[in-house]
Amino acid sequence: MVAVQKDYWYFLVLMILLCFLKGNVFSKGTVQMKAPESTVILQEGMILDCLCPWTGQLTMVSWTKKSLKQPVAVYHPQYGTNFASSYDGRVEFLKTTTMDGSISIRNVTESDIGQYHCSLQTYPQGSWTKDTFVEKTEITTSISIQPDTKLVVAENDNLTINCDLVHNGEVYQVSIEKLNTEEGSSNIIATCQMLEDGVELNEFDSRGRVNCSDAMEVSLHLTNIIKEDGGFYRCNFSTDAGVQSTTVLLTTLSSQDLRGLHHMLYVYIGGGLVGVALLMILLVTWVNRMKRKREDYRIKLHPAKRQRNTYDHGCVYDRMKKGTKSGARDKEIYVNFQIVKAHKKQKQKR
Repeated sequence: MVAVQKDYWYFLVLMILLCFLKGNVFSKGTVQMKAPESTVILQEGMILDCLCPWTGQLTMVSWTKKSLKQPVAVYHPQYGTNFASSYDGRVEFLKTTTMDGSISIRNVTESDIGQYHCSLQTYPQGSWTKDTFVEKTEITTSISIQPDTKLVVAENDNLTINCDLVHNGEVYQVSIEKLNTEEGSSNIIATCQMLEDGVELNEFDSRGRVNCSDAMEVSLHLTNIIKEDGGFYRCNFSTDAGVQSTTVLLTTLSSQDLRGLHHMLYVYIGGGLVGVALLMILLVTWVNRMKRKREDYRIKLHPAKRQRNTYDHGCVYDRMKKGTKSGARDKEIYVNFQIVKAHKKQKQKR
């Protein structure tokens, strides 16, 4: 009887736990969000970012490594911190904000290379996770990042970067970040999250102004652009089908360089127009020449079709017309050219 009661209580607790987890998973306010992966270069004092983009109450942060069974580091606001033996004394939680679970690692060795997973538990939003890869070699920008959009702007001008991505599924969150390709890290500029009572915008950088619509359309407006604004920007869309991203490469030029670029563009356009005009002239010339060749060839094949000379026998026709009277138009006329010529000579002698 005692065993039956025990099984009953175990079953009841299990059902309550499953109902609780189901409510957390399927509630829009507590959907688990996963940030895009990032890569960090193995170096002394390296920082593994795990900054939650929304506001709320932090309940726990845990860092795990794929090659280790036990957690690397755990932080709880009430119970404090706990570290694995191989990381004890080398790992420190930064806690720059109330929702920051980032850590720094010192006295690094090659054994620190690998994949790290950060899980940040919050209330009432739910969990936020991020994977970070620690590598020994430096990141090659041309290989690791392929921009989907390229923009060129002059310094001191204004520009708007739109997060445009054709995606499938419902969007729960959109974040925009600036990538630091030299250090292999990124800085979150702002996040736009869909909640039950509307859209919530959180900005973490005052360099630009972020707009977030009810349709989860996000744009970053930069004013008085400086050289440091150039670089890679990434928009991350968290959907029920996963995380999808699009990257924008912004290139900043000085006013003088931009004028030079416009001048070269005009030169290329003018050269192209001149080339098209010359090509048209050559084409027309070639067509006319081919027409003349075909006409000459046709005349050689059919000599009878050669055009007659309008000046042949013209004198004879005029004389015949002058010597014809109105009453004798129907009479036949015979002309002996030799006799006419001899008669003229006799008159000249007289």
